[in-house]
Amino acid sequence: MSDSDTDHPLDDIAIRDPRVSDAIDEPMRAMILDILAEEARTAGEVHGCLADRGIDRTENTVRHHINELRDSGLVDVVRFEEGRGGTTKYYHANTIVLSYSLPDSADAAVEEMIDAVEPQITDALDLLTAEYEASIEEITMEMQPCDHCRNQKYETYVLLTVLRRAFVRAHRQQ
Repeated sequence: MSDSDTDHPLDDIAIRDPRVSDAIDEPMRAMILDILAEEARTAGEVHGCLADRGIDRTENTVRHHINELRDSGLVDVVRFEEGRGGTTKYYHANTIVLSYSLPDSADAAVEEMIDAVEPQITDALDLLTAEYEASIEEITMEMQPCDHCRNQKYETYVLLTVLRRAFVRAHRQQ
């Protein structure tokens, strides 16, 4: 990935996965995702957690939003319990949405951390592009809806997805 033709450097990449963006455009869904990231819960328990946060919606509305998150692949049904003449589903988030921005005062510390890990990231990218070039190409070809889209940053998105998911796994193991 290279900088543009201008003197202004490319410093960051913002990812907007349409599937995720559409699912969490409703602010309550982002809250539900946050609640379900903590532990597996039923729709009724999620409803109670939202009420604790001052969100007054019916349990059916909460269930609808959970189903939208599930259909978008952000929430899984992780357990079923039989009882009271029915089946209770427990949901758990498989994705965390971070809606933050760093303060300007963090720039120097962030730059120092970037300098510390950049060599390892460069090595990881070299490994991925050398060892998995065919897989990356196959994935990007599936992502491209037409020939006019070939100039998009599909390879960057695939590599960033791999690094992001590897980060999540490594972070969980700490």
